Amino acid sequence: MASPSSKLLLLRRLSRAVKSPSSSSSSTIRKSCLRYSTYLLEASNCSHRPPLSPPSRSFCSRSTNLDGGEGPATIDYRSLLQEDEFHNLADSTIHDLLGKLEEYGDSVDIDGFDIDYGNQVLTLKLGTLGTYVVNKQTPNRQIWMSSPVSGPSRFDWDRDAEAWVYRRTKANLFKVLESELEHLCGQRINLS
Repeated sequence: MASPSSKLLLLRRLSRAVKSPSSSSSSTIRKSCLRYSTYLLEASNCSHRPPLSPPSRSFCSRSTNLDGGEGPATIDYRSLLQEDEFHNLADSTIHDLLGKLEEYGDSVDIDGFDIDYGNQVLTLKLGTLGTYVVNKQTPNRQIWMSSPVSGPSRFDWDRDAEAWVYRRTKANLFKVLESELEHLCGQRINLS
């Protein structure tokens, strides 16, 4: 392993060798010296790096040990909504949420309470309590929600329950919002 001062000395010598008048043999010497010094510098830099971790066969960034021992339910692609049906259900749900959340905002005293709907994205700001974002994801036929309490969730339409359900936890979109808003704001809300 080369010390920083020996690296500097090697670079100075190399610089002088490159600047001197060239002959065919000195050119060859300079090239090999350059390659060798580059190799030494790279090798010395590598010694300061932490060792590489052993190879892994896991291609998932999350732990494979899920709570309850169950993973998300498999998708039955035959049950996916047609695009026009998805838009009708998702738009209806989001507009219904918008109306009920506006009413709720009139009944609670939260500094910074603001609700906005634009570009098919519903944003509910609760001041220092956090922000909710609800929007459509057409390619997946899902409604996505970002929550300051539970984080991101993706809700699929469940034909049997006639509700937007998070497949991983089987939670209903409206029930999640009702529970979290009551917890954050201290007042019940009925979204169903």
